[in-house]
Amino acid sequence: MFKIIVLLACLAVAASAQYYGGEHHGHHTLEHKEYHDHPKYKYEYGVKDGHTGDHKSQWEHRDGDVVEGGYTLDEADGTHREVEYKSDHHNGFQAHVKRVGHAHHPHGESYSNVDQHH
Repeated sequence: MFKIIVLLACLAVAASAQYYGGEHHGHHTLEHKEYHDHPKYKYEYGVKDGHTGDHKSQWEHRDGDVVEGGYTLDEADGTHREVEYKSDHHNGFQAHVKRVGHAHHPHGESYSNVDQHH
């Protein structure tokens, strides 16, 4: 998730302001003109590796100040996490997290079955 935040920060910086020179009444001056481009992008990413069991996906799109996205991943305990999020100027960041399935742990010794000799 950190990579996404960095990517979004870089996109915001790149689109935020631009400087360019101009002439004003025959004198050479440097004008600062600020513009706000309408940021718009879409991306998707996914991994489905049967050998390692790594299954995850992610998507996001932005149109102006509205960002929507989500991600899924298989947890180590056997559950499946699904997250959908939305962010905009009026409502801020909102995320909905859903956990699907039941957690299970590998069979083996538990701490209560371990002989405790002092």
